[in-house]
Amino acid sequence: MAMAYGTEPGARAPRSHRFPRPLRAPFEAGTWREFGFVLLSLPLSIVFFSLALSLATAGAGLVVTFLGIPVLAASLAVCRGFGVLERLRARTLLGVDIAEPAPVRPRSGGPMAWMGAMLKSGVSWRHLLYALVHMPWAVFSFAVALPLWVTAWTCATYPLWYWTFPVFVGRDGAQVFADETHAYYVDSPVELAATAAMGLLLLFATPWIVRGLTTVDRLLITGLLGPSRLEGRVVELESDRGVVVDTAAADLRRIERDLHDGAQARLVALAMDLGLAKEKLLEDPDAAARMVEEAHGEVKTALKELRDLARGIHPAVLTDRGLNAALSSVASRCTVPVQVTVDLPARPVPAIERIAYFTVCELLQNVSKHALATRASVDVWRAQDRLMLQVRDDGQGGASMHGGTGLAGLAERLDAVDGVLVVDSPSGGPTVATAELPWRA
Repeated sequence: MAMAYGTEPGARAPRSHRFPRPLRAPFEAGTWREFGFVLLSLPLSIVFFSLALSLATAGAGLVVTFLGIPVLAASLAVCRGFGVLERLRARTLLGVDIAEPAPVRPRSGGPMAWMGAMLKSGVSWRHLLYALVHMPWAVFSFAVALPLWVTAWTCATYPLWYWTFPVFVGRDGAQVFADETHAYYVDSPVELAATAAMGLLLLFATPWIVRGLTTVDRLLITGLLGPSRLEGRVVELESDRGVVVDTAAADLRRIERDLHDGAQARLVALAMDLGLAKEKLLEDPDAAARMVEEAHGEVKTALKELRDLARGIHPAVLTDRGLNAALSSVASRCTVPVQVTVDLPARPVPAIERIAYFTVCELLQNVSKHALATRASVDVWRAQDRLMLQVRDDGQGGASMHGGTGLAGLAERLDAVDGVLVVDSPSGGPTVATAELPWRA
């Protein structure tokens, strides 16, 4: 298993990140994208609301006739089209990557089947609900964000452009920005400074207000326009099943390779040696005896390879005596001293026990090959409905779960059974790898 090591800390931060976040917020591209999202939401939501409400009410009113069903199905289809645009806006302006919901799949062909599938689709009705709910929120967001944004920039920059107001000559001959018949203008130094200060405070506060408004948009889009939890779980299970299938196929290829290159090749050579020994038995008994003795050594080696292969498939000690004995056996073969502590009230089911065993095996193999450690420890315990594994070493650290490392593959295999792998490995060590598995006794 390969282990990638990180670079030393201390790299200089980008120039734009040397300023505190509140001071950068009004000028960041993300703030302007969020403000653009709020501005676009008003006209789009009005259009969405008008079409969705008109078509839905028309379809509901005509539902007693045959025309009501196609009109209502068409309204839901239009709302799903709105959802595509809204997900695109959220992905582009808010940075929210929302998965596409499952398309409508009628069981048979024809318009009637399509309309029935559309009306039965909970995703379609959630799109209609979004079109109806989002419009009043878009009006509120627009009414809050635009006045704040315009007022903030107007007041903050007022000292730069206040002189554009017309100047009048007062009764005493002095030039002023207003007279008795005109409105009052802010023009004194104190007034200019107070206006600019108020504008700056508002300018630095408005981005966070806009962010709070768009947070509600994110929740609405994620909750109503994304796939349902059931659909998400189905997709996740399909992905996990693919990982399990790929892992099983890789294990079968490894076993086939080990048998072909190891025990099978050795047994073929053994059969040839025994054949030669049989031919020489009468002509040269001493040479035949030596060949039989060599063949006997090959048999022992082949048996050892087969035992190692069987241990890699499923160790007998794990079946007979459980995790404590099996992990102690693995620890004894590690290149560094390993302390094993197993505190379990009972044995988990064989599938979880096997995954836990091979997880520790891979982590200890990682310690032996890459960590440059002098000692390590393995702790196994139960925490409520989770089986916890932790492998700690005092090596050089820098282990990474990115870039196609063996740790990343191990994390994928654990995820396939609702498990989690977390690696804390700062440069210089120590490295702590913690795995969680579902507990089933």
